[in-house]
Amino acid sequence: MYSKGYKVAVTAPPLFWVTLFLLFAYVILFAHSFWSVRDGQIAREFTLANYKQIATSPLYLQVLFRSMKIAGTVTLLALLLAYPVAYYVSFQARHKNLLYQLIIVPLWVSYLVRAYAWKTILGSDGVLNTSLQFLHVTHGPVSALLYSPFAVVLTLTHIYTPFAFLPIFASLEHVPRNLVEASQDLGAAPLQTFRRVILPLSLPGVIAGATFAFVLSLGDFLAPLLVGGPSGIMISNIVVSLFGAAYDWPLGAAISLCMLVLVVALLFATERLEKRYSYQ
Repeated sequence: MYSKGYKVAVTAPPLFWVTLFLLFAYVILFAHSFWSVRDGQIAREFTLANYKQIATSPLYLQVLFRSMKIAGTVTLLALLLAYPVAYYVSFQARHKNLLYQLIIVPLWVSYLVRAYAWKTILGSDGVLNTSLQFLHVTHGPVSALLYSPFAVVLTLTHIYTPFAFLPIFASLEHVPRNLVEASQDLGAAPLQTFRRVILPLSLPGVIAGATFAFVLSLGDFLAPLLVGGPSGIMISNIVVSLFGAAYDWPLGAAISLCMLVLVVALLFATERLEKRYSYQ
């Protein structure tokens, strides 16, 4: 009896918190998505106009596809950076713990600090443009470096690569070393050992890292706001605007729910893939 009461006392507060501030919030968001705005006021009458506007308006579809393209590019770059580093730290590095700490140090720094740092680097009078002019590579500041999709991809890749590194490193750490040694003893070349043993066993971590990078990048709005400019605006910036200055909460709620469905579907698909390639 004591054990049962203790479990209820421990689990009740977090369940209440999740229900009140997450599930209940989603219910309110769901209800708002079927309302509309009339004369500056929210009309609580059922309508599908918001979803119809999302499906037919080229603006929202264009920004959504741009957001998915940016998120996909960030995911690819993050994996290309994270996997080799994770492999080296796991299999080759002597001071594994030290390197691990150095790689995750950026997570200890404020998000805004990292974003503003790239704004300073890429600006017209920033470090990169100043260096290019000093080396006579360019005759003036390159304006395309800042306030562009390139700046958004670069900033988000820097911010979310550690999130891709962590699950990949964890999966590589759980690769049985006796299988690697057996492959080498049987005469397999290092590349063959990697391709046939290490890579397949680390795929769950790769999938998890890609999921982290894509979902977090897709929902980001601060980096596009700071370094994106008009051509780097993402779908989350549209949602923030609709809930802010535009005062169109129903349309913002509808877009938010569409993004939620997209993310949940992606998480479900990646979970199936992780189970498929899991070696445990």
